Amino acid sequence: MIQQLHNHISKTCPIQPATVSLIEPFFEHKVYKKKELLLSEGQRCFEKFFISKGCVQLCYLKQNGTEQTIDFAIENWWISDFMAFSAGGIAQFSIRATENTDVLCISADKQFQLLSEVPEMEAYFHLVFQRAYAASQMRIRYLYEFSKEELYLHFLERFPAFTQRVPQYLLASFLGFTPEYLSELRKKFLS
Repeated sequence: MIQQLHNHISKTCPIQPATVSLIEPFFEHKVYKKKELLLSEGQRCFEKFFISKGCVQLCYLKQNGTEQTIDFAIENWWISDFMAFSAGGIAQFSIRATENTDVLCISADKQFQLLSEVPEMEAYFHLVFQRAYAASQMRIRYLYEFSKEELYLHFLERFPAFTQRVPQYLLASFLGFTPEYLSELRKKFLS
């Protein structure tokens, strides 16, 4: 598991191979079954997760009682309620496995210690989260700029693997559609 993270770090920024032995003690390997919660909205958030295998959704419960998916994470992606993680605060989001999932977890305390002992990790986390923030900005732009059809087609083009791995009702939630509307779009474009 740690080798996969090391490979990801090496692709993102220069790091010495010997550093992997320094990184490993800071992480805990956990396994979640499909539909199992990694984090529940309303609980304190002390960890962030590197997805080694599987897929998870980030969601929250709307006031009308429906669940709104705002993000997914697959292999080599990081996920957490980052606002809550930074201060050990109350999570505003839940994270649920959408398939059997293996993760490497790091707590905020261990991350702080890791960054002081392995300074190269500061550059790694900076680059990873800079890219993630840029992707989030583009998603917001697409939500404002694209029609629903354009948004769906753009998603299919950019992330075809998700359409195979994520249940359609979750994909609909992520795109801001009803499952029925997504079904209509699928029939229209996949026929």
